[in-house]
Amino acid sequence: MLYVRFPLSLRNVEDLLHERGFDISHETIRFWWNRLGPLFAAEIRRKQTQRMRAWPQWQWHLDEAFVIINGEIHYLWRAVDHEGEVLESYVTRKRDRKAASNFLRKTMKQYGRPKVIVTDKLGSYGAAMRELGNADRQLVGRWLNNRAENSHQPFRRREWVMQKFRRPGSLQKFSSVHASVYNHFNHERHLNYRRVFNHNRTAALATWRQLAS
Repeated sequence: MLYVRFPLSLRNVEDLLHERGFDISHETIRFWWNRLGPLFAAEIRRKQTQRMRAWPQWQWHLDEAFVIINGEIHYLWRAVDHEGEVLESYVTRKRDRKAASNFLRKTMKQYGRPKVIVTDKLGSYGAAMRELGNADRQLVGRWLNNRAENSHQPFRRREWVMQKFRRPGSLQKFSSVHASVYNHFNHERHLNYRRVFNHNRTAALATWRQLAS
């Protein structure tokens, strides 16, 4: 949880555990992350999907971020709902119509079709929307997509600490797990009373410990 949730390196987590009396190598933490991180994230994502299918989302925000892997540009596509929860992360080498279409298909297969899809002015979105029959649901505006653009910030902090990624598969794996854990612990403290925020934070931590047990 410390490694995925906070912008810490493996050695930072090793030092924190040492202060608490646990003598564990950073390579052990790497093993835990590779083995257990995707399992925890899959369970969190399953519960998220069930909740969102019961309460259909009326608006999505789509955006893509540049990620350099071994000197080559890749694209991290991200779908965010109107409350700021990350729905899907998808890594591609291009950002053409085919990549946008695959990204949308993957997201809609899991969450269904929203009423409104907010995008920037990238032409690939419009082509993909027409291909999937969603052209009438697309909303384009310069300042309308801040939800998606802001969702990249926690990932960018993690990318800086990890000193970039070396393989597209590693980027896809980490971005998916990081998004699920971020959703689980993100309760938008600035929108809630302190009492409500504390209750939600305690419940999220209890659920995580239940998964870890």
